[in-house]
Amino acid sequence: MKREEQDNDKLKFAYSTNPDFKASNEMQPEQESISPEKQKLVVCIERKNRGGKCVTLVKGFRGSNDDLDTLGKQLKSRCGVGGSVKDGEIIIQGELRQKVAAILRSYGYNVVVSG
Repeated sequence: MKREEQDNDKLKFAYSTNPDFKASNEMQPEQESISPEKQKLVVCIERKNRGGKCVTLVKGFRGSNDDLDTLGKQLKSRCGVGGSVKDGEIIIQGELRQKVAAILRSYGYNVVVSG
């Protein structure tokens, strides 16, 4: 191993009290995206912890983070609003539950509207 690689490995963790601990340099593989027909997405409205403002959440997406980001961008663009993708959920600003559900259905997803 080169000296630079050894130094980089040491920076990843400081100390472990577990005597059986072994450092793992392997990256976890990203989950492959499942076809839209096999996915069941839940679209709901949330107001908690948002200063009283409504957001539309899309939950239940199974696939890579890149595909989730792409779907989030498409939804924001088609709805003409802002939003973000965090913790495996797509957050769309505003109360657009029916519009988001219709867009997802047009992409071939199975959609359940909640709340």
